[in-house]
Amino acid sequence: MTLKEQLLTDLKSAMKSKDKVAKDTVTMIRAAVLQKEKDTKAELEDNEILDIIAKQHKQRKDALADFVKAGRDDLIETTNQEIAIIKKYLPEQLSREEIEKIVDETIEEVGATSMKEMGKVMGKLMPKVKGVADGKVVNEIVREKLS
Repeated sequence: MTLKEQLLTDLKSAMKSKDKVAKDTVTMIRAAVLQKEKDTKAELEDNEILDIIAKQHKQRKDALADFVKAGRDDLIETTNQEIAIIKKYLPEQLSREEIEKIVDETIEEVGATSMKEMGKVMGKLMPKVKGVADGKVVNEIVREKLS
């Protein structure tokens, strides 16, 4: 079953069970996928759909931080539910230790020794961890290792 089919199946089951948050979340993901397909005039592959889902996940996490600062408990709860639903579609995320190991290997591979070479390291590193690690965490680890 493709990711697109999975989203449609999950949308139907959310509608049947009257789960408003799940229905809204899956509908938003599907809308983003359809928009991207219209823009590119091509059917998206699963890995491209995963990129969209990862972007949705990041948006929710960023919004959650703002809601916490503002003390909006109603929005915090809903956003946490949305994040949990979105996570079901994402591959298992790497642990900090696993990311550090990949960062060390990449730094060695590139031969980087200072912060000036961070761009080179990130350029080589991001394709390796795309979709399985948060970019902020990766950036933080690279900064620690190079400074």
